[in-house]
Amino acid sequence: MPAITRVMLKGQPEPVSHYCHVVRAGHHIWVSGTVGMAADGSVPDSVVEQFDLALRNLEACLKAVGGGAEHVVKVTVFLTNIDDRPLINPARQRYFGEHRPASTLVEVSKLVLPELKVEIEAEAVLP
Repeated sequence: MPAITRVMLKGQPEPVSHYCHVVRAGHHIWVSGTVGMAADGSVPDSVVEQFDLALRNLEACLKAVGGGAEHVVKVTVFLTNIDDRPLINPARQRYFGEHRPASTLVEVSKLVLPELKVEIEAEAVLP
């Protein structure tokens, strides 16, 4: 069985429960849901700014364990308003580029904090 590495990243929002930011086991990576919150706890008002920040947080988690956007095989995006999908899609296309992951997008009634509008979780596989 491969070693399991659990990572808490500096510069990331503190977990609101009992979990770590990212886990790597062998070639597999799981990123906990990243949100549009800065390390200081501030949250932008717009869903686009939140999504951009969530992608930066996702990237930081992936890099911490040797991964990047090109290694992501599955993402799940949670939106509090499904009509925001076209607003976040350009940033998503820029981030993943030609490395399109499998994906699920769902609307949820709320996220862990009332000001949050989007959350992204990801799974990646390293070569």
